[in-house]
Amino acid sequence: MSPLQGLRILVVEDEPVVAMYLEDLLDALGCETIGPASRLADGLALAEAGGFDAAILDINLGGERSTPIAETLRAHGVPFAFASGYGNPPEGFGESVPMLEKPYREAQVASALEQILGQ
Repeated sequence: MSPLQGLRILVVEDEPVVAMYLEDLLDALGCETIGPASRLADGLALAEAGGFDAAILDINLGGERSTPIAETLRAHGVPFAFASGYGNPPEGFGESVPMLEKPYREAQVASALEQILGQ
């Protein structure tokens, strides 16, 4: 059994195929996907509503940065990781937030979640 079994993970990703792939990875890890949200406003609403254990945020959401979602999560003490094909976290988050570089695999997602959840 995965140590991540039963966790609820918010997914914010604007590319439908990538979002579905991430949902499949999370399902394989025994996690429940919240969302996915594909737009900044939707992701921000879910972040403010809470009810999940951690989040994975695509940095670029159709030209908008997910930074406001990350700031909301940080204010609520919810751990999160960024995902991007561009390699660098948004300014102000530095090395403290794990970065999943696309294309990522199940082991990388599991490692990032275990890191942010302290498992």
